[in-house]
Amino acid sequence: MAKKRNPSRANKLAANASLSALAENRVIIEDIRPQIDCGRFPVKRVAGEVFSVTADIFSDGHDVVAAAVKFRAPGDSNWSEAPMHMVDNDMWAGDFKLGVVGRHEYTIIAWTDPFSTWRLDTKKKQAAGAKIDLEISEGIKLVENAAAHADEAAKPAYEKLLTTLNNDECERATTLGLLLGDDIAQMLAMTGPRTNLTRYPHIFEVTADRALAAAAAWYEMMPRSQPGDARRHGTFDDVIARLAYVRDLGFDVLYFPPIHPIGKTNRKGANNSLHADDGEPGSPYAIGSSDGGHDAIHPELGTFEDFARLQEAVRAAGMEIALDFAIQCSPDHPWIREHPEWFDWRPDGTIKFAENPPKKYEDIVNVHFYRESFPSLWYALRDVVLFWIEKGVKIFRVDNPHTKPVPFWEWLIRDVQTVHPDAVFLAEAFTRPKMMKRLGKAGFTQSYSYFTWRNTKPELTEYLTELTTTEASEYMRPNFFTNTPDINPFYLQTSGRAGFRIRAALAALLNPLYGIYNGFELCEATAIPGKEEYGASEKYELKVWDWERPGNIKDDIRTLNRIRRENPVFAEFKNLRFYNFFNDEVLYFGKLASNREDLILAVVSLNPHNPQYGQFEVPLWEFGLPDSSVVDVEDLVEGHRFQWAGKTQSLTIDPQYRPYYVWRITLPEGAQ
Repeated sequence: MAKKRNPSRANKLAANASLSALAENRVIIEDIRPQIDCGRFPVKRVAGEVFSVTADIFSDGHDVVAAAVKFRAPGDSNWSEAPMHMVDNDMWAGDFKLGVVGRHEYTIIAWTDPFSTWRLDTKKKQAAGAKIDLEISEGIKLVENAAAHADEAAKPAYEKLLTTLNNDECERATTLGLLLGDDIAQMLAMTGPRTNLTRYPHIFEVTADRALAAAAAWYEMMPRSQPGDARRHGTFDDVIARLAYVRDLGFDVLYFPPIHPIGKTNRKGANNSLHADDGEPGSPYAIGSSDGGHDAIHPELGTFEDFARLQEAVRAAGMEIALDFAIQCSPDHPWIREHPEWFDWRPDGTIKFAENPPKKYEDIVNVHFYRESFPSLWYALRDVVLFWIEKGVKIFRVDNPHTKPVPFWEWLIRDVQTVHPDAVFLAEAFTRPKMMKRLGKAGFTQSYSYFTWRNTKPELTEYLTELTTTEASEYMRPNFFTNTPDINPFYLQTSGRAGFRIRAALAALLNPLYGIYNGFELCEATAIPGKEEYGASEKYELKVWDWERPGNIKDDIRTLNRIRRENPVFAEFKNLRFYNFFNDEVLYFGKLASNREDLILAVVSLNPHNPQYGQFEVPLWEFGLPDSSVVDVEDLVEGHRFQWAGKTQSLTIDPQYRPYYVWRITLPEGAQ
């Protein structure tokens, strides 16, 4: 015969406690949205937005369920609460405002509501003509129970209410009317007991960034090429002289490649040659010399006092500076002497140069992030970022982050933004899709994208739909750069002036974040034959640009940036919609305001060589209008106004005249 189990008292108490905890979680809360990887990473929004949360919430039986979003802002120790409401099929929704920049926390609680359950059941019985004398007594007892559990601030109101309800002279019908009234229901919903209170076990995060992190136009330039004289290295004062030009084009961010001292060992010459002649500047990405490393300025550019003066001038022009954060060193970098353990050394005692076989970069060496480098290198690199933040820089374009450990970025970005929540990090990672997405999850504010190589209507439609409608839209903010010092796309090499206008319109109108590298506005397309690289690259020599070059598209850039500034719908990304233009060489899309009162439509020809004709649909359904309706149209490029009657319209686009159209659609005055 088997012996009976005789658990100890301690085991019984533990088992009972565990069972009680399980039993208490009677209300089911699941599928909270938005969330990334079960809350492993924060979602991204902009400070000032109302953040919406949904979840599936339900319980057994017929008890009325109530729920709320619990949230707290960065630095708050106490939780705030916003009510949730049933949407459909046990899906609930609630929201709260992201009042400040930084990482906010949120979770969901739910409970059964005995008084609301009683109220619902009693109304059903009353409507059926049933006797409800006992129900009145039950209702009063529920109010008495709520009063017993109420905090001190609510007790006087309960005492007054109970005095009225228990008044012998009060008729039963009057008492019932009070109990079923909205005032008591609201009072108990706010201060009454929460039966079966269930809290979702995980706390989620949402990063609220400043507006410039989500919507901005970037302009990239190399400070050393700004004098307009190839015989003289540019200075920060030369950049100041160029600010009016950049501001006139309408840009928000002025982005510089590395401004640190450039090494001399194995310095690259013009056209990426392996040997530099005397006086050749070398690549700014070969960081470090006897003049310092990542926390120093290349002497020919100026001093920190000059840089501070530049910062002041940039701010006065209504822009911000972005700096390149490139984690690589020239063979002359002070770190090699001070921290040899941070680098890889070959068996013969020589340092290992950076390689991407078959390419070899003799002018730079890479650090390694583990072994003897951990954690000292991690702290040193973080301190470089903090150093430049103290110098007034809050935006960093990070070079090749996908070649460094993702845990490093997750730690660095969070550590920096804990102190400086307005810091912005752009990931320059043209790499595999999953790695690009993981960097976005890990904390990068913005990400380079495949837009540079998406040229056809199916390519653009499919890619933009993915970016705006899938889970990636919750954490990955793409920045559409038309070109970079490293990338001269084949499309631009072969499309002429019209192609530059097309790519500018697509980048600026599809996405709140876009950028150009200087020379794009001049339609610069000179390339190394067969490669997506610029001939006579500015990375290796001082460049002289003719900013008034005939055939430039500066007017287009000004116009597109003006349209973006004047129409708030362009500050959003997920409001992008594609519409029908019955020609595969034409992309037709719109930006719809959240209040559905403002609709901007854009038509862009994708063919830079030949005129395109087609019919297109005016999306009258966005306003709830029938197909025969009339709408007012404003051409936002040229300013004239006209009307469209009916859903179907037609257009011929001549890329030599203007390859894009932008219209604001409104209802005629008095229209419903």
